[in-house]
Amino acid sequence: MTNKDIQELIAKRAAAELKPNSVVNLGIGIPTLVAKYVEPGSVFFHTENGMLGVEELTSEEDLDPSLVNAGKLPISEGIGASYFNSGESFAMIRGGHVNVAILGALQVDQEGYIANWAIPGKNIMGVGGAMDLLSGAGKVIVTTNHTSKNGESKIVAKCSYPITSLRKIDVIITELAVFKIEGGKLVLKELMPGVSLDEVREKTEASFEISEEIIVLQ
Repeated sequence: MTNKDIQELIAKRAAAELKPNSVVNLGIGIPTLVAKYVEPGSVFFHTENGMLGVEELTSEEDLDPSLVNAGKLPISEGIGASYFNSGESFAMIRGGHVNVAILGALQVDQEGYIANWAIPGKNIMGVGGAMDLLSGAGKVIVTTNHTSKNGESKIVAKCSYPITSLRKIDVIITELAVFKIEGGKLVLKELMPGVSLDEVREKTEASFEISEEIIVLQ
């Protein structure tokens, strides 16, 4: 698969985690693709720079340079969309009014801690809203490639990068598998199409348990 195919596969599986009428915040990268796989109007997408009712831009004719998400990508507005300032947007997040946050990651460890904002020794563009989303969102889903560009596992025993929050994530979705944090442990729940358990073991540094009812996706 190409990297684009991998990203689309992960995004499509993440969309299946969303319940109707949820308020959902999409992070930068793979999370922005999730909207493509959600029935229009079934959930309400939130962006921390100040909009609820985000929709995917499907036509360049509708492009408005003043309408962008937190990643500065052009977006469209759904019927009934609302706007607010950044302070009000973060008050929504911190007040527990965002049901689901979908985030990218540099690392996730076997206890459920995530590192997604800084690599030691490299310039930091900005912290972004991940710290607030981890604290305030009802459910946190991580969408990420299983390994880094160097082939190193991104699902690790313990994060070596600075963690983003003391709040643990709930679900990890990669092109190889779906994991959930249950009882403080990493549990393998699903294998992606064409992926073997041996391949997941080989490419995962973290220790994990295997669900008794593991699902092999088709």
